[in-house]
Amino acid sequence: MEEIKVVLYGVGAVGSLIAKFLLEKSGVRIVGAIDVARDKVGRDLGEVLGAVKKLGVIISDDVDAVFSKTKPDIAIHTTSSYLAETYSQIASIIKHGVNVISTCEELSYPYYSEPDLAKKLDGLAKKHDVSVLGTGINPGFLMDTLVITLTAACQRIERIEAVRVMNAATRRLPFQKKIGAGLTMEEFRQKIDMGEITGHVGLEQSIAMIADAIAWRLDKIEAEPAEPVIAKKPVKSDFIKVEAGKVAGLRQRAKGVMRNREVIVLDFQAYIGANEEYDAITIEGVPTIKQKIQPCIHGDVGTVAMVVNAIPKVLNAPAGLLTMKDLPVPSAALEDMRKYLKA
Repeated sequence: MEEIKVVLYGVGAVGSLIAKFLLEKSGVRIVGAIDVARDKVGRDLGEVLGAVKKLGVIISDDVDAVFSKTKPDIAIHTTSSYLAETYSQIASIIKHGVNVISTCEELSYPYYSEPDLAKKLDGLAKKHDVSVLGTGINPGFLMDTLVITLTAACQRIERIEAVRVMNAATRRLPFQKKIGAGLTMEEFRQKIDMGEITGHVGLEQSIAMIADAIAWRLDKIEAEPAEPVIAKKPVKSDFIKVEAGKVAGLRQRAKGVMRNREVIVLDFQAYIGANEEYDAITIEGVPTIKQKIQPCIHGDVGTVAMVVNAIPKVLNAPAGLLTMKDLPVPSAALEDMRKYLKA
């Protein structure tokens, strides 16, 4: 069969990383790219990515023209964390009969935060016979799909806790700014109030997905406000120096409550200078399971892998709006991408 044809909808930081990885894969070809940034529209994708040669793919802001001309099998969508902001973008892709994988965090389990939009997307996807998936490393894997997978070995479960601690010094500058690194406490609070620092989007969706998978009816799901992590000594990254007493990053917890007990707890910590990085899952029950990945999985690298590895699974999936719990066990697609497609 021909190569799997992909259009990139969003060529920002994450979209560019996904594009570079796709260029390394066999059996898949980027046929189009969409963005609204003035410094990118009209330029060759290879030039924007810093590739050695041009790719013959011109970045466009005309969505309909790109999809009508290229007729791709799938679109990789990387623009915003919030479904209300991305719904029209994703719907425009679906209407062209194109499958979608998006890094929109709320799309990882939209039935919790945007049930009406989720229902509309599901109906639209089924009407046009395509599949739609929201995924990434978190949400999408570490604090939900991996947790769900580990529960398979349990006869009884009392409580679930997932903790992610990452040294933000290894991440991109935009991420370090997003978590408030280098700010004073007052500046951090101001940016929280203004919505410039939002905390980690997706914790509530991850809890809802876990609960749905194991048929727990939670009484409520709560995400606590993001709290600053204060540097006890000077720390730095390649981009930011954090003085002692200033904000190094943030911590945020979310909890799923059932019968007045916190039965699912997610604890996300990202700050410059973290002494220990890890992803840990504890399932209290029969048996009790304790899993720890050390150091933690790099967010950007993991997100790129999750999105690209999901391509054949989404192409093989039934039509509709899907979540990671609806797909087969996630796995790497290391060889020619076409080998993983159903005959």
